[in-house]
Amino acid sequence: MATKEKKGSAAPGKGAKGEKGDKGGKGAKGGGAAGGAKASGGGKGDRKSMLPKGPHAGASLPIPAPRLREYYKATVIPKLMQQFGLTNVHQVPGLTKIVINVGLGEAIKQPKLLDSVVEELALVTGQRPVRKKAKKSIANYGLREGQEIGAAVTLRGARMWEFLDRFINSSLPRVRDFRGLGTRSFDGRGNYSTGVKEQMIFPEINYDMVEQIHGMDVTFVTTTDKDNEALALLRELGMPFRGEDKPVVVAFNS
Repeated sequence: MATKEKKGSAAPGKGAKGEKGDKGGKGAKGGGAAGGAKASGGGKGDRKSMLPKGPHAGASLPIPAPRLREYYKATVIPKLMQQFGLTNVHQVPGLTKIVINVGLGEAIKQPKLLDSVVEELALVTGQRPVRKKAKKSIANYGLREGQEIGAAVTLRGARMWEFLDRFINSSLPRVRDFRGLGTRSFDGRGNYSTGVKEQMIFPEINYDMVEQIHGMDVTFVTTTDKDNEALALLRELGMPFRGEDKPVVVAFNS
């Protein structure tokens, strides 16, 4: 009988142990979930904006004229008039606008990635981008009409000339294994488009604050409808096409 009592007492002991172990396991799981939530919350809070806070040091100083625009007026226009036999200055091809477009397919599942893209475009161009929305719903991609899937910036005037100057002299030399731009990317109407694989080529981007590497399309819209005139214009402005030497752009004082 004594042995039976021992066995009986041993069974409840095991059961109690099992209950304690289950409770402890649930508690550990709960703690892990809470820790994961805290970690994810901390990751969101650690994200900082690349945009500068407050005005910069030279905000009160007068804005200097873009040096590339001055170079275009003083040097490029006479060369193009002589090259194409033009008699009127208004016949010389010029730049109308530059359009920078970023399409982000990952924004369908992760909409917050588009916020960092918008910030980077604003930092590079100095202008607030426009968020692009889907025009149609595509079920295979999980895309709905009106969903934000990209951003674009259209530059004109002084900002256009400043961006072109920085793009030619600062950004393109930072491209890995760069051998020049192709000359087959004209659309037949005097407009030229090129692609950038990484936004890291722009010096304004902070590498440590980049969430995802993405590319962008840059389109140069000119006043001419002939590709040969547009090619000559971009070449004289300093665009490094493949197999050609880039001309030296002289800095002009404002």
